[in-house]
Amino acid sequence: MALDNSMNKALDSIGPKLFESVNLNKKFHAWMAFLTIMLLICLYAYYTQLRDGLGVAGIRDYVSWGMYISSFVFFVASSLVGMLISAVVGLSGQKWVIPLTRIAEIIAVAFAAVAGLVIVSDMGRPDRLPYVFMYGRFSSPILWDVTVVTTYMLISLLLLYVTLIPDLALGEKYLSWRPKLLIKAYNLLSLGWRGTEEEQKILNRAIKTLLILIVPVALAIHTVTSWLFAVNPRAGWDSTIFGPYFVSGAFVAGLSCLFIAMYFFLKNYKMEEYLTPNVFDKIAKLMVLVSLVYIYFNLNEFLVPGYKLKKFEAVHLKQLFVGHHAAMFWLVQIGGLIIPTMLLLLKSIRKPFPMLLIGVVMLLGSWFKRYLIVVPVQEHPYLPIQHVPEMFKFYTPTLIEVLITIGPLIMVLMIISVLAKLVPIIPVWETAHTSIDTENGK
Repeated sequence: MALDNSMNKALDSIGPKLFESVNLNKKFHAWMAFLTIMLLICLYAYYTQLRDGLGVAGIRDYVSWGMYISSFVFFVASSLVGMLISAVVGLSGQKWVIPLTRIAEIIAVAFAAVAGLVIVSDMGRPDRLPYVFMYGRFSSPILWDVTVVTTYMLISLLLLYVTLIPDLALGEKYLSWRPKLLIKAYNLLSLGWRGTEEEQKILNRAIKTLLILIVPVALAIHTVTSWLFAVNPRAGWDSTIFGPYFVSGAFVAGLSCLFIAMYFFLKNYKMEEYLTPNVFDKIAKLMVLVSLVYIYFNLNEFLVPGYKLKKFEAVHLKQLFVGHHAAMFWLVQIGGLIIPTMLLLLKSIRKPFPMLLIGVVMLLGSWFKRYLIVVPVQEHPYLPIQHVPEMFKFYTPTLIEVLITIGPLIMVLMIISVLAKLVPIIPVWETAHTSIDTENGK
């Protein structure tokens, strides 16, 4: 590669350490075996649903969107972390975020790729999925949703690949101990990268273009998802703030995933030199910022209808505040959002292990928040529920439904685990450039 001495020296200093993370070991094989067994169990549950129909799930005529659609909204939300870290924070010139960009992009690709499968699990006739593309109407928000999710996934995948090109070119040098087939794949995908000044200019221009392009697409993906609810006149969904409300909630869900991934890579990949206390501190402060915005929209979501207190809004709010869903509602709002945000204001909490716990709590809170958005509204139709079995009046998930819901999450973990063993999780080329700039006082 046509590199100057300072760049070669920087790469030789960090390259072997960062490429070491792609080494396969017994822990990885055991982890993948466990995920595979769990996935097979979940696939059998889905086979049962295909064979016997959607009746094996808890969804009925009135509550026709249950855990599946809650998970879809959650998966779409979590995928926005790639845009937030790489585009919003990265384009602002924050160097501390460099070690997090690839982790965030891998998370984004994994969640966006699997989000569509979650929709399929909610379909009684998945063989009719092509009809969405063959006979879709422009006036249908569902067509917009499919289009924007697919577009975001493709751009996220392209962004991950483009930023990988310089690192792929280094594979032959630092991965001589890996299978020759993998080295050949690295060489093929690196597109003959040599690191010349002209190549760097072209690459930087392409990355900036993708980062700018992904911002409106990422905002659109969750705005369109929110429109699927907001265009409906049902109390609880008929809201003009659902767009920004969903986007701010997506940032919270995505950063929660990042908290967990950071701790995992820190401990299992020995990345203390790159995932430093300063990086944990900065990302925790970013979480506080987006959480405060999300708390504001949560207040707005309930304060305005509570002030007007129309008939059906009153029924819906009563069920959330003191009724059937009250325990989950207050646990999500207070335990899954407000308390974790307050804890992150303390410097002693902005450390790896406390942030792991907070990430898990906020991630669970994010999923159950989507459940509260999707399910309770459907339990209060405008017309009274009469002459139907008791099970139709309230939604109760079944074991089959829970297993099918867990399946896509297992797929996400498998994609992240495999990608983290195929490529360095810390950008090698960009980290080397940053170290040179730091030495030169830039």
